[in-house]
Amino acid sequence: MRLKVTGYWSWAYLDFTTGALSGSTPPNTTSDTASMSKAWVAADYLRRAAENNRQPSSTTIAELSTMIRDSDTTHTYEYHVANGNLSSIQRMIKLCGLSDSKGTPNSWSLTQMSSRDVTRLGKCIADGRAAGPKWTAWLLNEMRNVRGAGRFGIIEALPTGVATTTAIKNGWLARDDGQWHIACMAVGESWSIGVLARYPASLGKDYGARICREVAEQLMTGA
Repeated sequence: MRLKVTGYWSWAYLDFTTGALSGSTPPNTTSDTASMSKAWVAADYLRRAAENNRQPSSTTIAELSTMIRDSDTTHTYEYHVANGNLSSIQRMIKLCGLSDSKGTPNSWSLTQMSSRDVTRLGKCIADGRAAGPKWTAWLLNEMRNVRGAGRFGIIEALPTGVATTTAIKNGWLARDDGQWHIACMAVGESWSIGVLARYPASLGKDYGARICREVAEQLMTGA
């Protein structure tokens, strides 16, 4: 993978068919997820609701939908707390077989993940472990319909036919450390890609979107 980047960046690609995982070296370096972890917040809430024979209200479903499609943050912390706060992230690590991730008390946004763990989370969502059999199709559909400011990066590099079947969830935030923090997750029919980046805030969000996009472009061309 050849990119000229100011700051930190990492990538990973997981082939669901063979189980082959490739990516950056060292593979275990982490960065925070920002809004990318909203996919887990929704999955954990819905799976546990089904396990307890609870049907979420239409209001809840609408809130979870806008949390995924529009990356609306209004109710994210409420659902994270309902999931058990830090124990929800610990559940994600165990359920999805993550090796490098770590939760932060009272925060979903500061969850630390490696790019390879991002691809493992993608597979966990795709194969139904994350959201459970009742809600997996719903969650993947929401992620395929991400719109607005959150639709950037990997999805922009995919051919139209592939893009329509690809689920995504991105995170982006200029934090108090003076850096943009970017997290990109894309889940195709037989693969997942994870990209993480941190770089000077002066470079803007689009700089990070380009990193995610160029990783996907090079993976597609076999570079």
